[in-house]
Amino acid sequence: MATPTGNDANLTAKRLNVLVYSGTGTTVDSVRHCVYTLRRLLAQNYAVTPVTGEMLLKEPWTASCALLVIPGGADLGYGRTLNGAGNRRITQFVRRGGKYLGLCAGGYYGSKRCEFEVGDKTMEVVGERELAFFPGTCRGGAFPGFVYHSEDGARAVGLDVSKEALNEGVVPTTFRSYYNGGGVFVDATLYKDKGVEVLANYNEKINVDPGEGGAAAVVYCKVGEGAAVLTGPHPEFAAANLDPKGGGPEYADLVAALAADDKERTDFLKACLSKLGLQVAKDTSIVPSLSSLHISGQDPEQSLEILSLLAPDLQKENQNEYLKDESDTFRIERPGTWNLSDLEEALPDGESKPTEGIVDYQAITKRLVFHDDLPSSKLTPYFNHHAFYANLKQYQSESREGASKFGSILMYGEVVTSTNTILEKNTQLLRRLPTGFTATATVQVAGRGRGSNVWISPAGSLIFSTVVRHPMEKMQSAPVIFLQYLSAMAVVRGIKSYAKGYENIPVKLKWPNDIYALDPEDPEQKRYTKICGILINSHFMSNEYISVVGIGVNATNASPTTALTALAARYASNGAATTSPVSLEKLLARILTTFEDLYIRFLRTGFDRGFEAMYYQDWLHMHQIVTLEEEGGARARIQGITRDYGLLIAEELGWGDRPTGRLYQLQSDSNSFDFFRGLVKRKI
Repeated sequence: MATPTGNDANLTAKRLNVLVYSGTGTTVDSVRHCVYTLRRLLAQNYAVTPVTGEMLLKEPWTASCALLVIPGGADLGYGRTLNGAGNRRITQFVRRGGKYLGLCAGGYYGSKRCEFEVGDKTMEVVGERELAFFPGTCRGGAFPGFVYHSEDGARAVGLDVSKEALNEGVVPTTFRSYYNGGGVFVDATLYKDKGVEVLANYNEKINVDPGEGGAAAVVYCKVGEGAAVLTGPHPEFAAANLDPKGGGPEYADLVAALAADDKERTDFLKACLSKLGLQVAKDTSIVPSLSSLHISGQDPEQSLEILSLLAPDLQKENQNEYLKDESDTFRIERPGTWNLSDLEEALPDGESKPTEGIVDYQAITKRLVFHDDLPSSKLTPYFNHHAFYANLKQYQSESREGASKFGSILMYGEVVTSTNTILEKNTQLLRRLPTGFTATATVQVAGRGRGSNVWISPAGSLIFSTVVRHPMEKMQSAPVIFLQYLSAMAVVRGIKSYAKGYENIPVKLKWPNDIYALDPEDPEQKRYTKICGILINSHFMSNEYISVVGIGVNATNASPTTALTALAARYASNGAATTSPVSLEKLLARILTTFEDLYIRFLRTGFDRGFEAMYYQDWLHMHQIVTLEEEGGARARIQGITRDYGLLIAEELGWGDRPTGRLYQLQSDSNSFDFFRGLVKRKI
């Protein structure tokens, strides 16, 4: 693995990730409730992502993580995965300024000692815990009747809130929270001198001895430069996600009681997150319903050609046509069969009504609308098709390589799951699509990243995925692996050629395909921050590689990092930020035509020395010194990339940083194509 040292550019990551442990010991429901609620409160500023135990053990997550969450389940399972190296890593993360949220079993796990159902031979769990953020004992169950994987012991428990400890925002005096098996933090008030504050107490008689000073249900613990919030109940459980018929005769009353206090519950959780130092949304966001997907073409006939290509795969049911694919089912809307009022409503048959509960997006039928003319601004108010195609035509006319395909057929949705998922996970659809077919969206509710990363992409991001059908006969002269380099170069070169004055905006390539920019808020420190991520998935079909190139650029959205608009305001010359402001339609057209120019040239020349020189013009890593951790901490200097497979070349350094003559070729690991996420060496 390689880590940066002594470089003149500061590439330390901002803390933008909220990681929810989903490994051994957790329950599916606890993880789902946790992710759902935290995304509603934090998605404007953070990526809320489930992570496995292996990722916590092996991935360098600590530098970019704002909050680590351990949800409900059984804490012995957490220990089986994390005891030792994992807990040392978590402890170090918190002590160095990180934040920890432990919910129910996660609260037990964050305490020095756990005492659960003492005396019950079938349920008893007693023992010391390694994290010890709360320096005492968490004892439970606080209320009787708990049964694993059951709602039998669930209840809506009353909590009295310590408003003095939670002084940010609107804080309730009391509210009811879902509870199922959690503990009480014993003698919590006695640990005030150790940085412990009680945030809420149970206001009902509990089943175990709470010690002195009340029955602490939620506590805040200062830990080094960081902090932890630990809970006994589940304030992250929303009534909207509980089935009133999911328990015994009184369960419906429990759900109704929680629903009545939902605002208070939400305000309390907001206050807890704010106390941990997170930026919480002022207004709780509701994940929007999916919208129709509109297919249009630069030439009106092009969208109808796609419809004819799909015809063999369509099925008719009740006068409607459907494409039933591997991941999604699409309802086909041909020109002349739909009207504007229909499309302004939610998806047909109530399939996607607005809801505050957890949504199974895969189960929703998506509406695929084919246009024989450009969609009107009334139909797609957040994306101007006329502006996009006008800019595309202008940039194509300036193309040196004769760009004419990328973006000429467009699928647009105001709210989609993920442009990459729609294309890459539906192979019946994908195999019919031509090179350059592009899907774009205003908002993604299940955007995909590397590994299992999923997040909500906010409005203002330029989100798109483009199909590239790469011929097999070009694999030797133009390996498909270089698509990641071409797409990254397209973003950088597209931004710099967006308009006159943008050429000096400091955007750079971070190996192999992330885009970083000099932070406009801190340019003197040469701090670089990520503004674009790229994800490429490829399928081998019919003697060609069909790749879906997914790109997300922070264009006009100020959060969670910075945006191209802020970069232009600071770095664009001659008032270009005002005379040529960033628009998503124009930026999409510019990047697509730049990408196509690069790809056409690549098919002709391969990644030759000319390409190599272009790549290095905007590269961050030349002569950067790294530490090769898998070589016992050996130091090495980055010398470039190989032109056959794009591997990173590192030259080993000896005494006084003199070259030893030993070279390594480094490739990214199986989980990530990120320079700072571990590199596997291959000796030359």
